Amino acid sequence: MPSATRLLALFAMPLAAAAAAPAPDGVAALAGLVNALRAHPPACGRPAAPLTAQPALFQVRLAHGVLLENAMQEAGYRAEYAGAVSVGGAPDARAAMAAMAGPYCALLTSERFRDIGVLRRGDEWVVLLAAPYRPPVLADWPDAGRTILAAVNAARAVPRRCGERAFGAAPPLAWNDLLGKAALGHSRDMAQRVYFDHIETDGSDVGERVQQLGYRWSRVGENIASGLGSPQEAVAGWIASAGHCANLMNPHYTHMGAAYAINEASDNATLYWTQVLATPR
Repeated sequence: MPSATRLLALFAMPLAAAAAAPAPDGVAALAGLVNALRAHPPACGRPAAPLTAQPALFQVRLAHGVLLENAMQEAGYRAEYAGAVSVGGAPDARAAMAAMAGPYCALLTSERFRDIGVLRRGDEWVVLLAAPYRPPVLADWPDAGRTILAAVNAARAVPRRCGERAFGAAPPLAWNDLLGKAALGHSRDMAQRVYFDHIETDGSDVGERVQQLGYRWSRVGENIASGLGSPQEAVAGWIASAGHCANLMNPHYTHMGAAYAINEASDNATLYWTQVLATPR
């Protein structure tokens, strides 16, 4: 699931008529015209800050069936928000701008975008608008884990259905440091090795990992999630999934630990969440 909301849109329209007056040409010229529109927009909106020309956005290769965000990332730009406007039949930048400005003025002047790129093939033009990805700002993992604990206990406090199974209200869970360390270790392993699974690359499962840390359990379970940007989103995702929800609502569990990890050096910088639930012997 995505760690942040993205606007991904591709608009296309025919060009009714090319501008007759001499006009600036080239991709840099069209980027400049978009910024001129942002500085003095017509009735469609308020003035907006100029967009920064990002070299990577001028190298994006669009193809049928390829998501815009993926094409941008392939060119070396990771977008938090992205949009595109395309026109055909425009002999120069000013003609392309004339075709885009009316119908897509609100998009071109949106304050949510920070960067711009322009693509051209003959008389076909595409303006790419984007805001760069920003990793979410999170509390240290123990604080985030305890936030998960509070949200989970709030969920357990009321009866609910997990898919076809009905659960009554369950007693609150208590935080356990060993389970927290087990959750952190698994989240870090997934983040560093860029995979998503309950089984680690050394073949260990949650029961073995918890046992190795010194927690003697009679019952143990694990929920994992990736791509969610906050503890609250992680818990909401688990509640929405029948199997994860059943784990979370299981009245036989008494202890819990939870943690997240992120690999900033990876291409996707995805957040990995782990919740470990257990009952001691």
